[in-house]
Amino acid sequence: MNWLTEVRWSPYVVGIGIGVLSWFTFLISGNALGCSTSFARSAGMMEKLFRGKKVESKLYYQEIEPIVDWQWMLVAGMVIGALISSLLSGDFQWQWIPPRWEAAFGANRLIRIVVALLGGILLGFGSRWADGCTSGHGISGTMQLAISSWISAICFFIGGVLAALFIFKVLV
Repeated sequence: MNWLTEVRWSPYVVGIGIGVLSWFTFLISGNALGCSTSFARSAGMMEKLFRGKKVESKLYYQEIEPIVDWQWMLVAGMVIGALISSLLSGDFQWQWIPPRWEAAFGANRLIRIVVALLGGILLGFGSRWADGCTSGHGISGTMQLAISSWISAICFFIGGVLAALFIFKVLV
């Protein structure tokens, strides 16, 4: 059980685990793994706090209901699981700026917050536009041999490599 307390797990073991989880998710619930719809549902739930039932009249939220469903609970479980893992490994710590980011871009919290917020908005917009995120297309869609998901997954890797090269070769 020492592997439970390791700071980093083998990406191969984790990848196999996610694949097996996807099989069981399909087998038991008939649903595919995905995350981005949960964020859209959360946005609807937050809007519902301020606007009440008016949210339900929007066409978008008629299709993507602002409710807690199994996928929303999956995302909540990921956050709780990550917290438990960091506590078990002794790696948990409060930090505004990760050391790698600070070494590359400096310790300015405002820049960090703006870049993180902008990145989150772009990621959310892109995942809704593509009708799925890296988990929906990259894991569930490729497992179903969907051509659109394979194209998306290839583009995720190309985009990730180009972004990393830009950030760490051009900006740093």
